[in-house]
Amino acid sequence: MLERLQRRLGLQTIPGVFFTSAGVATLFVALAVPFDEAVAGSFGLLTGWVARNLGWFYILSVSALLIFLLGLAVSRYGDIRLGADDSRPDYSNLTWFTMLFAAGIGTILMFWGVAEPVSHFSSPPFDGVQAGSEQAASDAMTIALYHFGLHTWTIFALPGLAIGYFAYRHNLPMRISSLFYPILGERVYGPWGWAVDVIAVLGTLFGVATSLGLGTLQLNSGLNYLFGTPSSGLVQVALITVITSIAATSVALGLDKGVRRLSQLNILLAMALLAFVLIAGPTVFIAEGMVQSVGDYFDALPWLAFWTETFKDTDWQRQWTLFYWAWTISWAPYVGIFIARISRGRTIREFVAGVLFAPTAFTLVWFGIFGLSAINVEMGGEIALAEQVHKDPSVAIFAFLEAFPFSGVASALSVVIIVVFFTTSSDSASLVIDMLTRRDDQPSLVRQRIFWAVAQGVIAATLLLAGGLDALQNVITSLGLPFCILLIFMAVALFRALRADYRGYSMNELVHGRAFPEVEASSETKQESEYVPEAVDRN
Repeated sequence: MLERLQRRLGLQTIPGVFFTSAGVATLFVALAVPFDEAVAGSFGLLTGWVARNLGWFYILSVSALLIFLLGLAVSRYGDIRLGADDSRPDYSNLTWFTMLFAAGIGTILMFWGVAEPVSHFSSPPFDGVQAGSEQAASDAMTIALYHFGLHTWTIFALPGLAIGYFAYRHNLPMRISSLFYPILGERVYGPWGWAVDVIAVLGTLFGVATSLGLGTLQLNSGLNYLFGTPSSGLVQVALITVITSIAATSVALGLDKGVRRLSQLNILLAMALLAFVLIAGPTVFIAEGMVQSVGDYFDALPWLAFWTETFKDTDWQRQWTLFYWAWTISWAPYVGIFIARISRGRTIREFVAGVLFAPTAFTLVWFGIFGLSAINVEMGGEIALAEQVHKDPSVAIFAFLEAFPFSGVASALSVVIIVVFFTTSSDSASLVIDMLTRRDDQPSLVRQRIFWAVAQGVIAATLLLAGGLDALQNVITSLGLPFCILLIFMAVALFRALRADYRGYSMNELVHGRAFPEVEASSETKQESEYVPEAVDRN
């Protein structure tokens, strides 16, 4: 039936994945529009249950996966390449690092770069810390780096590593379901694999919609701050429509003409804003603070990574850490595929070191410049920044820039950066979702890519009208849970495949249980250099 519908509509898809994903998204919108309060309330209750009963699972899972990746990097498996043994990287280190910076980080940092440090500085989450104190400032930077440093990039790195490994070394399709081939075997090309890909599509769809919603709130605040534009649901829907239209145009133009050019533009504009704040702000204070923040972050990381508020009955972790982890997890399929595409030929050791530490270093610079400058503004009493952040975090960057010369120009530049960041996120995600919902031998149709771009905008508008920031946080915290579970199975599948690979067994031998016989493998089977990965011709 679904195949007949596909032919009638003239689509090129995997019907079970495309129509199931589109159907769930449509059902959500159809229920959320007339019953917005009921839907918002239901997700609020679900998020509360997840936070109370499974918050520890999010915290433990992400920290355990970080340890897993670091372990792979330093282990004997670290020399295995994403590709044949004689393959080499497609890009130089500098080009690769530059592209990593653009992968899923700009949208988040523009919103929280000022808001989070100021929020923790004025309302410390730890007992015995006085608001506005030196300790509060140190803790604020440490928590911000915890939320956007190694743990965030662990969530992106694991699927990126697994996708790159199975696609380039075993010639499997570049889809999330392919990562489970060592566990499911040929069943990844049937309903079991489709179910995995549907979860990946929905996670990406709602994750990007959440980012689009946050960006819209921030844009509305910026326009209100600059031009007095009303802050209302109608204005926000209009902004989403504009951004979605730009994204649809970009995605129709394709990767090279649309996404690439916009990505290059947003990096240049973001670097210009970063340089402006560094030069016009307290430069020496920023430099000193960044050096100290590195030490504070790595000193606190071992205990902070497993901190679950066990002895403190508050809602802080649900609003911050759990929301961030779930949000990042929902982006993992999209960013993971992007990272995999630019990492062919790298060893696992190179991949883990680069993907974890290079973006974390950039995060340190971003928060060092914006976060420390914002804390300095708050300490100086020039602007009641904390008061405005607690009232509406989306206005944070615009209120912060009021303390600088040419604030109107800087704020206008910020508005442009936000539009471009969220446009590139939407059109890139549309390309990835289209890839997840069709076979490799099927062409990518423009109307399919536009459909997914529009779907993101419609979901974002629905979430904003159903409750704004709270609705965005509640929906994503709940929907991130299934993919968090998939990440764990992903790590298991990757480890099984790496063990077989190192010992010289083929993927088919692993799937059919012949990779680890009871007797110890002979020395010949352990020669990694003699291993030639087999081609699995599947779509």
